[in-house]
Amino acid sequence: MSIPFSGGFTRSAGIYSAIGKQLKSVNLKPVKQVVFKFDPFRPNVKTIRDCMFLLSSAKVVNTNPRCIVKTEIADNCEPTISVTLDIGKNLLFKTENLNTLEVLQQFNKIVVPLLPKEEEVGKIAGKIAAGAAGKAGGKAGGKSKPTRK
Repeated sequence: MSIPFSGGFTRSAGIYSAIGKQLKSVNLKPVKQVVFKFDPFRPNVKTIRDCMFLLSSAKVVNTNPRCIVKTEIADNCEPTISVTLDIGKNLLFKTENLNTLEVLQQFNKIVVPLLPKEEEVGKIAGKIAAGAAGKAGGKAGGKSKPTRK
């Protein structure tokens, strides 16, 4: 008698793949300011340094050019990421005992639902495209030019 198989047939792509997947969904549109505060000489600052590198990359910052990304180096303080949202709320991530993937997952879990709905943007774009097609359609109808021999 054998035990039935349960589970996936493929192995995960690893931690770097998971971080990349989370990083693709990071969007700073509902964020006003991100402040990274840490003491570089404390033992557990790798996470905040990695998050600082990832969240200050050009692709992420271009999602909201008005968002301010600051770095504060302080003496003998716990590594924290402070996020100020447009709706007036403040988020504080204490990263000393977390890894980069956990920070990105929690950031996305809180910020992604605050993004504007894509349906509204799609409707507006559809109306603009329909208006442009209606104007172009009036010019192209009717007679064709005679061909020369």
